[in-house]
Amino acid sequence: MEKRIWDVEGFAVRILWPDGRDVRGDKAGMPMYPYDRAAKNSTNVAAWREQRFHRAFPGFDVEVLDADGLPVHGNTLLSSVRDSYLED
Repeated sequence: MEKRIWDVEGFAVRILWPDGRDVRGDKAGMPMYPYDRAAKNSTNVAAWREQRFHRAFPGFDVEVLDADGLPVHGNTLLSSVRDSYLED
C-alpha cells in the first residue's frame, strides 16, 4: 500500500493503526490505493489525509513523510513535501 501511494503521489507515508502503532506494509487484506493521478500540489497534507487517505482506508491513520523520513505538519503543501525529495 505504501509503495502504491509513493508511485501515485510522489511521497512516502507511514500507515498507522488508530492507537498509533505502525501497520506492516505487507499486511494481507489491505485495499489498494484507488487513485491513479496525484493530488494537486496546492493541496495541504491535512486535506490529502481527509479527502484521499481516510476515504480509501477508513479506520487507519497516516503520517506523510518528508525525504528525511520525518512526519510533516498538516498545513504543509504537497508541493513542499514532493520538493523535499528533489533536494540534495
